[in-house]
Amino acid sequence: MRETVNLTGMVIRSSPSGEADRRLVLLTRERGKITAFARGARRPGSALMAPGRTFAFGVFRLYEGRDAYSLQSAEISNYFEEIAMDMEAACYGSYFLELADYYSRENLDGTEQLKLIYQSLRALLKPAIPNRLVRRIYELKTMVINGEYTENPPWKVSEAAAYAWAYVAATPTEGLYRFTLKEEVLQEFSACVEENMRRYIDRQFHSLDILAVL
Repeated sequence: MRETVNLTGMVIRSSPSGEADRRLVLLTRERGKITAFARGARRPGSALMAPGRTFAFGVFRLYEGRDAYSLQSAEISNYFEEIAMDMEAACYGSYFLELADYYSRENLDGTEQLKLIYQSLRALLKPAIPNRLVRRIYELKTMVINGEYTENPPWKVSEAAAYAWAYVAATPTEGLYRFTLKEEVLQEFSACVEENMRRYIDRQFHSLDILAVL
C-alpha cells in the first residue's frame, strides 16, 4: 500500500494534465519542490479544484508514488485571492513563484523559501510598501537563502542603500517588510539587486515580461 504523507506547502505551478487532471508543482517545507497530480481536479464540483490553484497555501495530503505524488485532499489556510484580483500584484506574485521554482530542489528543506514567499505575498497586499520594493527585497533574500549574493552591494552606494542591503541579508524573513525607501534610494538599491541577479541567474521570467508592459 502506498504511503500517505501530509506536507505543508504552496502550489507554485499548476497546469492541465490529460482530460480532467491537473499537474501541480508544490514547494513544501519538509521535502522541497515536488510534483503532484490532482486527479479529476478540472471536473466541475471536484474537491481538488480549489487546492489546485497557484498561491494555494496549506497542508496537502498526498499519496507517495514512485515518480510523483497524488493529491488526496488539502486543508488550505490561504488562497491569496486578493492578489489574483489585482493584475499588478498577480504578476509580481507569479514572478515570485517562478523564481522560487527556479531555485527549489526536491528533497531539500524548503522552510526558508516557503516562509519568504508567504511573507512576500502578504507584503504585496500592504499599500504602505511599494510593490517594486517588495520585489527587490524578495529577490535579494532569495539569493541570500541560496548562497548567491555578495556581502556588500556590487558598487559604492549611499549609506541608506548599503544599510538596506545589509538589513535584507541579515534579517529573519518575518521582519523583512518593515521599511520603505525614498525614491532615489530605492533606485540605487534596485540597480544593485538587478546586477546581482544578472551575475547569478541565467533565465528570463515570463511574469517580468508581462510586468514590463503594465
